[in-house]
Amino acid sequence: MFFESDAYEGFMGRWSRRLAPLLIDFAEVGAGQAVLDVGSGTGALTFAAAAVPATRVTGVDPAQQYIEYARVRADGASVRFEVADAQALPFSDATFDRALALLSLNFVPDPGRALDEMSRVTRPGGVVAAAVWDYGGGMEMLRAFWDEAVALDPTAPDERRMPLSRRGELAALWSAHGLESVEERRLVIEMTFTSFDDYWRGFLGGQGPAGRYTATLTESQRAALRSRLHDRLAPSGEGFTLRACAWAARGVVTR
Repeated sequence: MFFESDAYEGFMGRWSRRLAPLLIDFAEVGAGQAVLDVGSGTGALTFAAAAVPATRVTGVDPAQQYIEYARVRADGASVRFEVADAQALPFSDATFDRALALLSLNFVPDPGRALDEMSRVTRPGGVVAAAVWDYGGGMEMLRAFWDEAVALDPTAPDERRMPLSRRGELAALWSAHGLESVEERRLVIEMTFTSFDDYWRGFLGGQGPAGRYTATLTESQRAALRSRLHDRLAPSGEGFTLRACAWAARGVVTR
């Protein structure tokens, strides 16, 4: 779904960087901890966790392109990046104090298996936490896109059907997989777009379900979708601000 580092940064990366500190706060990442970022992408959560004093942070992602991009960005930071599958993490049991996943768990083929792996590599008493966009209405950038896409094409693959994106779903998964003291929190951020094109460009890089769908459209179909979105979001031609909400869950490893 996501594969090209620069295109991802222009589309979702800026949101990830803004959301990352909220997940770190929710997971209570503290000084001196060993932290794992599962599905690290271009490194937003890894670098945010590394800002906590004396943390030792490892980011893993299945995409070699993302890992190479993040390694270049590291530029001396005390982080490391490895290519790895969330469903088969290459670490010993109880290696980390915190295992986190930001906007990635819903793209894993078997999220339950990935959660078991995150729990396995987290020490007893450590915390496993993740956040997923509320695609049904809370992530306004994508909600506006899919509302207008579906109005033009009822067969458009609306992301509101994404797994783990509704209230209670992540928390239920955490409880079903043996984590204790499970908590859920709604994380909210905002993003200001300087112009409509600042918003629209993100969909033209082929990233994620929305970008992939946009790439399948003919030139006239893309123009029609662009026009509807422009009328909805920036009819006056000025910049605008959109809100994004994510559901987050955390739980304690007790085995």
